[in-house]
Amino acid sequence: MRARLLAAGARPGFSGLMLDRRFDRDGVLLARDEVLRLRTYRDPNGAETNWIGWKGPTGITREGYKERRELEYRLEGKTPPDALLEALGYRVSLRIDRRVEYFELERASVRLEWYPRMDVLMEVEGDPQGIETALTACGLPRSAYSAESLTAFADRYQQRTGRPARLAQDPGEPASWEPR
Repeated sequence: MRARLLAAGARPGFSGLMLDRRFDRDGVLLARDEVLRLRTYRDPNGAETNWIGWKGPTGITREGYKERRELEYRLEGKTPPDALLEALGYRVSLRIDRRVEYFELERASVRLEWYPRMDVLMEVEGDPQGIETALTACGLPRSAYSAESLTAFADRYQQRTGRPARLAQDPGEPASWEPR
């Protein structure tokens, strides 16, 4: 997939670990189909960049594209980034750790994702024309594209393999695995 993207003119971007911590307070955000997320990008040298983001309820367009309002802000400072959320009463509700490689192709961004135990995923974001261009460059038929959630992919993995997907490293285990 990487070779196909590069052959199509995609520009490589960030490559490293992407560690997500979703926060909630007594399931209030989950009930509204909203996400409050702290995302850490850790490059191969260990340098980290933190972003806080909110995602509104998920919708699917008539054409089958996922749409969701998102707000993201880069965090600066020496205080652990989750300290503010915890001070406001939010607690980690979900951990998602993966090794990622980003590519930019025209009006789309493509992200390859390796999880501790699950299928390798490819996420494509952009406007409809950009998404279609990226899918064509990757050699994927339109029917292979899905706007399903990560939970649906994890469930499908478990149904196929009989083993539960593992979306995060164990708390004591360092997040530094290499893609398969």
